[in-house]
Amino acid sequence: MKVAILAGGLGSRLDEITKLIPKPLVKIGNDPIILHIIKIYLKHNMRDFYIAIGYKGEEVAKFFLKKKKISRKIKKELKVGLKVIYSINNINCKITLLDTGLNTMTGGRVKRISKIIPDDTFLLTYGDGVANINLNKLINLHKKNKSMVTVTAVNPPARFGELKIKKSKVFNFSEKKSILQSWINGGFFVINKKFIKFIKNDKSILEREPLEKVAKIGQLSAYKHSKFWQCMDTKRDRDKLNYLVKTKKAPWIR
Repeated sequence: MKVAILAGGLGSRLDEITKLIPKPLVKIGNDPIILHIIKIYLKHNMRDFYIAIGYKGEEVAKFFLKKKKISRKIKKELKVGLKVIYSINNINCKITLLDTGLNTMTGGRVKRISKIIPDDTFLLTYGDGVANINLNKLINLHKKNKSMVTVTAVNPPARFGELKIKKSKVFNFSEKKSILQSWINGGFFVINKKFIKFIKNDKSILEREPLEKVAKIGQLSAYKHSKFWQCMDTKRDRDKLNYLVKTKKAPWIR
Protein backbone atom coordinates (compact mmCIF):
# COMPACT_ATOMS: atom_id res chain seq x y z
CA MET A 1 0.00 0.00 0.00
CA LYS A 2 1.22 3.52 -0.83
CA VAL A 3 2.02 5.93 2.01
CA ALA A 4 1.46 9.70 1.85
CA ILE A 5 3.23 12.00 4.31
CA LEU A 6 2.22 15.63 4.88
CA ALA A 7 5.53 17.47 5.20
CA GLY A 8 4.82 21.01 4.07
CA GLY A 9 3.70 22.96 7.14
CA LEU A 10 5.49 25.93 8.68
CA GLY A 11 6.22 24.31 12.05
CA SER A 12 5.66 27.68 13.69
CA ARG A 13 5.83 26.37 17.27
CA LEU A 14 9.39 25.22 16.57
CA ASP A 15 10.17 28.66 15.19
CA GLU A 16 13.78 28.93 16.38
CA ILE A 17 14.61 25.67 14.59
CA THR A 18 12.32 25.80 11.56
CA LYS A 19 13.59 29.20 10.48
CA LEU A 20 16.56 27.26 9.13
CA ILE A 21 15.15 23.85 8.21
CA PRO A 22 11.65 22.45 7.63
CA LYS A 23 10.04 20.53 10.47
CA PRO A 24 10.38 17.07 8.81
CA LEU A 25 14.17 17.51 8.81
CA VAL A 26 14.43 18.33 12.53
CA LYS A 27 16.63 15.61 13.98
CA ILE A 28 15.60 13.10 16.60
CA GLY A 29 18.85 11.43 17.54
CA ASN A 30 20.90 11.07 14.36
CA ASP A 31 17.99 11.05 11.89
CA PRO A 32 15.41 13.64 10.85
CA ILE A 33 11.94 12.82 12.12
CA ILE A 34 10.70 12.04 8.61
CA LEU A 35 13.09 9.06 8.48
CA HIS A 36 11.78 7.83 11.82
CA ILE A 37 8.27 7.97 10.35
CA ILE A 38 9.25 6.16 7.16
CA LYS A 39 10.92 3.42 9.22
CA ILE A 40 7.63 2.77 11.05
CA TYR A 41 6.09 1.85 7.69
CA LEU A 42 9.16 -0.07 6.56
CA LYS A 43 8.64 -2.45 9.51
CA HIS A 44 5.35 -3.36 7.85
CA ASN A 45 7.01 -3.86 4.43
CA MET A 46 5.68 -0.61 2.95
CA ARG A 47 8.27 0.97 0.67
CA ASP A 48 6.41 3.38 -1.61
CA PHE A 49 6.15 6.91 -0.19
CA TYR A 50 4.56 10.12 -1.48
CA ILE A 51 5.74 13.22 0.37
CA ALA A 52 3.76 16.46 0.13
CA ILE A 53 6.27 19.28 0.58
CA GLY A 54 5.73 23.03 0.90
CA TYR A 55 7.62 25.25 3.34
CA LYS A 56 11.34 24.90 2.60
CA GLY A 57 10.44 21.96 0.38
CA GLU A 58 13.68 22.25 -1.57
CA GLU A 59 15.55 21.35 1.61
CA VAL A 60 13.57 18.12 1.83
CA ALA A 61 14.36 17.44 -1.83
CA LYS A 62 18.06 18.08 -1.21
CA PHE A 63 18.01 15.60 1.65
CA PHE A 64 16.53 12.74 -0.37
CA LEU A 65 18.55 13.56 -3.49
CA LYS A 66 21.75 13.99 -1.45
CA LYS A 67 22.44 17.22 -3.31
CA LYS A 68 23.59 20.63 -2.15
CA LYS A 69 21.67 22.53 -4.81
CA ILE A 70 18.39 22.05 -6.66
CA SER A 71 18.46 22.72 -10.41
CA ARG A 72 15.66 24.32 -12.41
CA LYS A 73 14.89 20.94 -13.94
CA ILE A 74 14.38 19.38 -10.51
CA LYS A 75 12.19 22.32 -9.42
CA LYS A 76 9.93 21.67 -12.41
CA GLU A 77 9.79 17.94 -11.62
CA LEU A 78 8.76 18.75 -8.04
CA LYS A 79 5.62 20.39 -9.43
CA VAL A 80 4.42 17.12 -10.99
CA GLY A 81 6.12 14.56 -8.74
CA LEU A 82 9.85 13.91 -8.50
CA LYS A 83 10.68 10.22 -8.13
CA VAL A 84 13.72 9.17 -6.09
CA ILE A 85 15.14 5.84 -4.90
CA TYR A 86 16.41 6.27 -1.35
CA SER A 87 18.06 3.52 0.69
CA ILE A 88 17.24 3.13 4.39
CA ASN A 89 18.98 0.33 6.29
CA ASN A 90 19.88 -1.23 2.92
CA ILE A 91 16.21 -1.21 1.86
CA ASN A 92 15.43 0.72 -1.31
CA CYS A 93 12.41 2.97 -0.93
CA LYS A 94 10.51 4.73 -3.69
CA ILE A 95 10.12 8.36 -2.72
CA THR A 96 7.91 10.71 -4.75
CA LEU A 97 8.20 14.36 -3.75
CA LEU A 98 5.41 16.77 -4.73
CA ASP A 99 5.46 20.52 -4.19
CA THR A 100 1.97 21.15 -2.82
CA GLY A 101 2.43 24.89 -2.28
CA LEU A 102 3.70 27.13 0.48
CA ASN A 103 0.36 28.17 1.99
CA THR A 104 -1.71 25.07 1.20
CA MET A 105 -3.59 23.66 4.20
CA THR A 106 -3.60 19.99 5.24
CA GLY A 107 -6.73 19.11 3.27
CA GLY A 108 -5.38 20.81 0.17
CA ARG A 109 -2.13 18.88 0.44
CA VAL A 110 -4.03 15.58 0.70
CA LYS A 111 -6.11 16.50 -2.36
CA ARG A 112 -3.01 17.36 -4.39
CA ILE A 113 -0.96 14.31 -3.39
CA SER A 114 -3.91 11.95 -3.99
CA LYS A 115 -3.90 12.91 -7.68
CA ILE A 116 -0.54 11.23 -8.25
CA ILE A 117 -1.19 8.14 -6.11
CA PRO A 118 -2.45 5.38 -8.45
CA ASP A 119 -4.28 3.26 -5.85
CA ASP A 120 -7.88 3.80 -4.68
CA THR A 121 -6.84 3.43 -1.04
CA PHE A 122 -3.68 4.75 0.59
CA LEU A 123 -2.14 5.42 3.99
CA LEU A 124 -1.61 8.95 5.25
CA THR A 125 0.24 10.50 8.16
CA TYR A 126 1.74 13.78 9.32
CA GLY A 127 5.44 14.54 9.09
CA ASP A 128 5.87 15.15 12.81
CA GLY A 129 4.54 12.20 14.80
CA VAL A 130 5.76 8.74 15.79
CA ALA A 131 4.08 5.72 17.38
CA ASN A 132 4.58 2.00 17.94
CA ILE A 133 1.42 1.38 15.95
CA ASN A 134 0.39 -1.93 14.41
CA LEU A 135 -0.38 -0.79 10.87
CA ASN A 136 -1.71 -4.19 9.84
CA LYS A 137 -4.44 -3.97 12.48
CA LEU A 138 -5.24 -0.42 11.34
CA ILE A 139 -5.63 -1.56 7.72
CA ASN A 140 -7.68 -4.62 8.69
CA LEU A 141 -10.11 -2.48 10.69
CA HIS A 142 -10.49 -0.13 7.72
CA LYS A 143 -11.28 -3.04 5.42
CA LYS A 144 -13.72 -4.55 7.91
CA ASN A 145 -15.68 -1.32 8.40
CA LYS A 146 -15.54 -0.29 4.72
CA SER A 147 -15.34 3.37 5.70
CA MET A 148 -14.01 6.16 3.51
CA VAL A 149 -11.53 7.12 6.23
CA THR A 150 -10.05 5.41 9.26
CA VAL A 151 -8.15 7.57 11.72
CA THR A 152 -5.88 6.40 14.52
CA ALA A 153 -7.23 7.61 17.87
CA VAL A 154 -4.71 8.10 20.67
CA ASN A 155 -4.82 9.18 24.29
CA PRO A 156 -3.53 12.74 24.66
CA PRO A 157 -0.47 13.08 26.90
CA ALA A 158 -1.17 15.25 29.93
CA ARG A 159 1.05 18.27 30.41
CA PHE A 160 0.64 18.46 34.16
CA GLY A 161 0.35 16.14 37.14
CA GLU A 162 -3.07 15.60 38.72
CA LEU A 163 -4.07 16.41 42.27
CA LYS A 164 -7.20 14.98 43.88
CA ILE A 165 -8.32 17.27 46.69
CA LYS A 166 -10.92 17.01 49.43
CA LYS A 167 -11.44 19.86 51.88
CA SER A 168 -8.06 21.41 51.02
CA LYS A 169 -6.24 18.10 51.60
CA VAL A 170 -4.55 16.28 48.72
CA PHE A 171 -5.54 12.61 48.98
CA ASN A 172 -3.94 11.54 45.70
CA PHE A 173 -0.96 12.90 43.75
CA SER A 174 -0.41 11.51 40.25
CA GLU A 175 2.49 12.43 38.01
CA LYS A 176 1.49 13.44 34.50
CA LYS A 177 0.41 10.58 32.26
CA SER A 178 -1.87 9.96 29.31
CA ILE A 179 -5.53 10.93 29.67
CA LEU A 180 -7.05 7.48 29.18
CA GLN A 181 -10.66 8.68 29.10
CA SER A 182 -10.11 10.92 26.09
CA TRP A 183 -9.19 10.27 22.44
CA ILE A 184 -7.64 12.61 19.88
CA ASN A 185 -6.54 12.44 16.25
CA GLY A 186 -3.12 10.77 16.19
CA GLY A 187 -2.74 10.78 12.40
CA PHE A 188 -1.91 7.42 10.77
CA PHE A 189 -4.95 7.34 8.48
CA VAL A 190 -6.24 4.94 5.87
CA ILE A 191 -8.04 6.86 3.12
CA ASN A 192 -10.23 5.79 0.24
CA LYS A 193 -10.19 8.25 -2.65
CA LYS A 194 -13.98 8.62 -2.46
CA PHE A 195 -13.19 10.90 0.49
CA ILE A 196 -11.26 13.38 -1.67
CA LYS A 197 -14.49 14.92 -3.04
CA PHE A 198 -15.12 16.31 0.45
CA ILE A 199 -11.97 18.43 0.19
CA LYS A 200 -12.78 21.64 -1.70
CA ASN A 201 -9.43 23.29 -2.40
CA ASP A 202 -6.02 24.35 -1.07
CA LYS A 203 -7.65 26.27 1.78
CA SER A 204 -9.40 23.19 3.16
CA ILE A 205 -8.20 22.00 6.56
CA LEU A 206 -8.37 18.20 6.68
CA GLU A 207 -9.31 18.06 10.35
CA ARG A 208 -12.29 20.39 10.01
CA GLU A 209 -15.01 20.28 7.34
CA PRO A 210 -13.82 17.23 5.34
CA LEU A 211 -13.50 14.87 8.32
CA GLU A 212 -16.49 16.42 10.10
CA LYS A 213 -18.69 15.68 7.07
CA VAL A 214 -17.65 12.04 6.67
CA ALA A 215 -18.14 11.54 10.41
CA LYS A 216 -21.72 12.82 10.10
CA ILE A 217 -22.53 10.35 7.32
CA GLY A 218 -20.99 7.43 9.22
CA GLN A 219 -17.95 7.05 6.97
CA LEU A 220 -15.20 7.78 9.55
CA SER A 221 -13.84 4.90 11.63
CA ALA A 222 -11.37 5.02 14.51
CA TYR A 223 -8.59 2.59 15.28
CA LYS A 224 -7.80 2.93 18.99
CA HIS A 225 -4.07 2.93 19.68
CA SER A 226 -3.50 3.07 23.44
CA LYS A 227 0.25 2.48 23.39
CA PHE A 228 3.02 4.97 22.63
CA TRP A 229 2.34 8.03 20.48
CA GLN A 230 4.05 11.41 20.42
CA CYS A 231 3.89 14.37 18.07
CA MET A 232 6.62 17.00 17.78
CA ASP A 233 4.78 20.30 18.05
CA THR A 234 7.15 22.09 20.40
CA LYS A 235 10.76 22.12 21.54
CA ARG A 236 9.61 20.29 24.68
CA ASP A 237 8.25 17.49 22.47
CA ARG A 238 11.48 17.33 20.48
CA ASP A 239 13.54 17.14 23.66
CA LYS A 240 11.36 14.30 24.96
CA LEU A 241 11.78 12.32 21.73
CA ASN A 242 15.53 12.95 21.75
CA TYR A 243 15.75 11.71 25.34
CA LEU A 244 13.91 8.50 24.43
CA VAL A 245 16.29 7.85 21.54
CA LYS A 246 19.38 8.71 23.59
CA THR A 247 18.36 6.37 26.43
CA LYS A 248 17.33 3.64 23.97
CA LYS A 249 13.76 3.73 25.25
CA ALA A 250 12.10 4.85 22.01
CA PRO A 251 9.10 2.48 21.56
CA TRP A 252 8.66 3.21 17.85
CA ILE A 253 12.22 2.01 17.12
CA ARG A 254 12.02 -1.33 18.92
